[in-house]
Amino acid sequence: MLGLQRFAGSFVTQLYRRAGYSSSARAAGIPLAPTGGQSDAVEPEARTPAVDAAAKKPRGNMVAAAFESLKNDGPRDESKNQASSKIDERIINAKTVNGLLTITENNNAFSRKHALRIVSILAEWSTMDRVKISEFENDTRFLRICRMLGRTVPKSNGGNNKAIGENGTVKRISGFRTDDLNTVLGVAGDDEAAKLVASISLPQMVKVMSTLAQRKRRSTPLLRSLAFNISSASESLDLKQAADVLYAMSTLNFQDSVLGAKVCADVQSALPKNVEKSAVVGSIITSLGILRYRDLDILESLTQWLLKNSEICRPQDLSAYFLTSALLNFKSAQLEEVSKKLVKSIVREDFTKQSEWLNFVWALTMLGVVEHSHLASVLSADFLETLKKDKAGVTATSKMRLLNLNSYAQLIATDYKGPLLPTDSPVYQVPMAHPKAKQVLVNGMLDALKSLLPASNHLETAVDTKMGFLIDALCHFDANKNPLPLDKEIPNAIRVALMVIDFHDICHGTHRCGSGVTNLTFDLLEKSGYHVIPVPYNEFSTSDKLLKRVQYLESKFKAIASSK
Repeated sequence: MLGLQRFAGSFVTQLYRRAGYSSSARAAGIPLAPTGGQSDAVEPEARTPAVDAAAKKPRGNMVAAAFESLKNDGPRDESKNQASSKIDERIINAKTVNGLLTITENNNAFSRKHALRIVSILAEWSTMDRVKISEFENDTRFLRICRMLGRTVPKSNGGNNKAIGENGTVKRISGFRTDDLNTVLGVAGDDEAAKLVASISLPQMVKVMSTLAQRKRRSTPLLRSLAFNISSASESLDLKQAADVLYAMSTLNFQDSVLGAKVCADVQSALPKNVEKSAVVGSIITSLGILRYRDLDILESLTQWLLKNSEICRPQDLSAYFLTSALLNFKSAQLEEVSKKLVKSIVREDFTKQSEWLNFVWALTMLGVVEHSHLASVLSADFLETLKKDKAGVTATSKMRLLNLNSYAQLIATDYKGPLLPTDSPVYQVPMAHPKAKQVLVNGMLDALKSLLPASNHLETAVDTKMGFLIDALCHFDANKNPLPLDKEIPNAIRVALMVIDFHDICHGTHRCGSGVTNLTFDLLEKSGYHVIPVPYNEFSTSDKLLKRVQYLESKFKAIASSK
């Protein structure tokens, strides 16, 4: 199946490199420009996108060239539907190239959908070495399919079906080297393209999804159609295909619980068979972390695989495992063995960037398996200077993670005697602000608090804890549930920290919960003497009336006071 997936990107490339194209045909093949798109999923880290230069050009006439008849089709009568169904049945039952191509002869009901399906089958057969391209590339019936899919076949070219330049290179098609999946990709924003997904094979669906990710094009209708058809397929994804789907989902910020469940189930089936390559496992782990997709079964299976195959695992794959486990708030049932076998196998010299070592130590901290030597290595006076030598320098993210670790060393790490950040360290000078969507929730909570508390001096907002995060709202209460002013020192005051939890602060998937970062934040606050009130987005909405929001917060305050 790996061969088919790779072939889907080159099959008709080989075929059509033998053919010249008119200027209109080439214009029709220009794909859409990347749209980026927003999502309700976490923002992925850029890994290795290969953005097609042609993707920056506006869409040409491909829709008109390839799908005009589909757009103009009205409701078909019953006889046409029956004729189309018979063609579908003949395509499924065809066992030879001639059997497939014969279907195109004298058949008025033959459509572009049927042409695309035949191309898909020929691609699969060629990958399996069941047929050779040379057997049908010059067949007039196959050339008819080419024309139906918006390609122009040269009338005469010396029998080579190539447009050869003076320097021996293929001319006029350099901007249009892709397979017939471009027929789908070229109309990715249209419903017609989404409908065509059901006509292509599972490996080609994966290819379409991978290409969308490479071009950074987030076409929701096409992605939903791909998710539905891949999830519904009885055929299982192999490990490489599963990794490609997860990579595309993470790159395009595309969350789909059904597709995620399908991919994870197939990974679990294929994982034991992989005893040679850890890179594909590392890719799967990384994508799960970026997606914040939490499935305890697949995470446990991945843990077992890493323990069993630790000798072939690269340091970056093991590091990805710890970071993903930390972000997903996952602690394996074999955490002790993981700590003894995997943690100790990674050393600082395994990382080319100091920020990567910092991320590794930060992950171990969230998992509770960090050692004092790890903390000391990043809190020492020389680490910050070393970190400055990284290409990215000391980023705001690095500063916040260092503050997390500094606070952990003081508040949670048992008997830690190592170095800490000095009080005048530049690490404390870090700008912190919420994303726009989360700030809307915070503002809605603050409006309700102002109605609940007697005066402005009873509330403080956006409090910098010096621990690497902000307290969204801070207020004090006495034992009788009365709010207290913050500008006066009152003994035994109950310090309450209200923390808004938005979509990005939780893990999604089969087993939803707060992320590892959220969990660490709450632990540090509680160790600092705060009573934490989480305000999750699925319980507290700015669309609710003010009275309802006030009542929600009031009930939370009463619960805190009653617990004292």
